[in-house]
Parts: sequence; C-alpha cells; structure tokens
Amino acid sequence: MAEANWTSVSEFVLLGLSERQDLQPLIFGGLLAIYLVNLAGNSMLLVLIWADPQLASPMYFLLSQLAMVDMGLASITLPQALVQAQTHHRTIPFASCMAQLFFFLAVGNMEGYLLAAMAYDRYVAVCDPLRYAAVVTRSLCLKIAAASWAVLISHALLHTIMTAQLRYCGNCVQHFFCDVPPLLRLSCTRPFASELVISTQGVLVVLGPFAFILASYVRIGVAVARLRSAQALRKALSTCGSHLTVVLLTYGSVTWLYFRPASSYTLGHDWKVAVFYTVVVPALNPLIYCLRSKDMAAALRRAGRKVLAWGT
Repeated sequence: MAEANWTSVSEFVLLGLSERQDLQPLIFGGLLAIYLVNLAGNSMLLVLIWADPQLASPMYFLLSQLAMVDMGLASITLPQALVQAQTHHRTIPFASCMAQLFFFLAVGNMEGYLLAAMAYDRYVAVCDPLRYAAVVTRSLCLKIAAASWAVLISHALLHTIMTAQLRYCGNCVQHFFCDVPPLLRLSCTRPFASELVISTQGVLVVLGPFAFILASYVRIGVAVARLRSAQALRKALSTCGSHLTVVLLTYGSVTWLYFRPASSYTLGHDWKVAVFYTVVVPALNPLIYCLRSKDMAAALRRAGRKVLAWGT
C-alpha cells in the first residue's frame, strides 16, 4: 500500500440507519421526537435541581451533571443523523468526523464516571448515613468531576489521534456517526495498535468505573441484608433503585458495543444498540429519576403548584 493512500480520505460517507429512501421521513420523525424528549426532560431536571432548595444535595448536583452529559451525548450524534435523514447528505469531512469521535468518546464516557460518583454517594448514604454530610460534599463532587474530565479528555484524544492515523482503504462508514469500531473496519490492515489500546487502556478507563459501581453495590447489598426493619429496607431500595436502573441500561449497551469478540460484530445489531445507548437511554434517564425518586416527584409537584399559582 502506497504511503500516499494511508490517510488520503478527505471525507467519510455515513450510511446512516437505513439506505432506503422511503424510511427516511420515519427515521427523521422518530429521531427528532426522541431528541426533543431528551432536551425537554433533561432541561426540566436541571431547572428543578437548580431552583428547588430541597434538591441542593451532592446527589442531585451529580444528577444535574448527568443531565447535561445526556443532552451533550445526544447533541453530538443526533443532528448529523437528522441532516442525513432529511437532506440525504451523508458525507462528513475527515476533520469533522475526528472531532465528532473525540467529543463522543469524552462525553459518552463521562456518564460512567458520574454514575460511579453517584454509586459512592449512595454507598455512603446507606452504609454510613451519620457521616454522609461530612464525607460527600459539593467540593468533593466538583473535584471528582474535574479529575474525570481530565482523564477522559486524554483518553479521547489518544483514541482520536490513533484513529486519524489509520490507513483507510474506503470511506463508507456503516454507522450514523463516527465511532471507533466502524472506522477500524475501514483500515487497510489490521489496526493492531488501536485494538491493543482499546483492550488495555480502553478497558481500564471505560470499565474501571463499572467495577467501582459493582464494588459499591456489593457493600450496599451487605448493609441492606443486615437491615431488620422493613421500612429501612424499602428506603434503601428507593435510594438506589433509579441509579441502579440507569447503570444497567448504560453498561449493558456499552458492553455489547465495545467489549465482545470482533467476530460477533454485525451492522444490523450494532446500530440498534448504538441508537439505544446514544439516543434512547439519555432520553429515558430523566423519566427514570422522576418516576422512581420520591424527592424528584415531590419537587415536580411543587413546581407544578407554583406554575398554577402564577397562572391564577
């Protein structure tokens, strides 16, 4: 392969969710509806958390950060997909593709780190409630968020640079946005270095928070098993239920997409899971927290009463 052809690709063609023209209006309408639900739901979460003094705890500060990440994750991938479905313009410049990849890796992985911080918050709340206010503070949450961004920006930059330096023999990406696995499939030779980094550094960065979450819930499970009060047991389950549901949805999707044998990758299943992870889950998170969290439900009722009072 001549060196001139290594990265001679100037643009990529994103094949999108379907090449059938008759399905494009349906795809556009569905994606737009979910995107609007995402923006509306997560914006509502942010307004409730920032405006209601009773939600001024570290847990809800972390939830507000999760809401912003969910809006960011959808905003990185969905506008491009909406343009493709509406205008049938499927090309994306090489530099724009790499930029999208960088932001997707950084913002997408931040969700796991916030879920890990929330798991620690739940662990202290259940296992050491008397020291909760002294241990889990707004300052600690800010430090965790800053350290997480530093790690993830470095991680995203490493993977973006390695992907940009691949030898590409084609430019048709079998996906609706620029992601590492479909770009690796376009490499002229086996991208051994990129696969090695994914299987080592990538596993540590992405699955490290998941291991921390599992350890936290093991400790929480032991503490809950010792509770003899039915009321205390229900309170512990209520405290952790929403968070655990979001963890299962997020990491179930991530594991399927990125951490299974390469021989099992199939376009038909991958884009469905990618849509679920990048589009559906971020839109579901505010619904999960509002429906399962008594504090959020109470804050929503208080906000509703205020709106009705203003109207009269």
